[in-house]
Amino acid sequence: PVANATISPGPLSHQVHTGDPVTLRCSVQVGSAPVTFTWLHKGQEVARGPLLELGDVDVGHSGTYQCVATNQLDGQRVFRALSPELALEVTPQGHGDTVAAGVGGSLLFLVLLVGVIVAWHRRHRVGGAPPEPLAPSEEGEVLYTRVVCTKQAG
Repeated sequence: PVANATISPGPLSHQVHTGDPVTLRCSVQVGSAPVTFTWLHKGQEVARGPLLELGDVDVGHSGTYQCVATNQLDGQRVFRALSPELALEVTPQGHGDTVAAGVGGSLLFLVLLVGVIVAWHRRHRVGGAPPEPLAPSEEGEVLYTRVVCTKQAG
């Protein structure tokens, strides 16, 4: 006989996102070989074998899953063990992640834009081209600078 069929990974409710790979395993604590496994999704048979590989899931994979373990004794008596139901909830990838990425990208663009504007203004100040760099001074040389007023008094 077979007994204590279980599905792993537990717990009895499992939440995943669309695109996540999901594989369920059915096992029994008691059972003489050969044990066969049948998978039910929402009460309908969907697969046979100890593993149920759903691949990259979508919302259509949501619902309850059960495993039925079966074996025969003496070629005549059939024993079945039904696992507890596992409720799988597949949720779409959150739009919050998309919005956060969009806002982050917009902020980065604005910061870069402000940096370009500030750099442009520093380079093109009122009063003309940037001052030419001074030649390196020699020891003992006196440098004179001239002051240019850009505003007239009065």
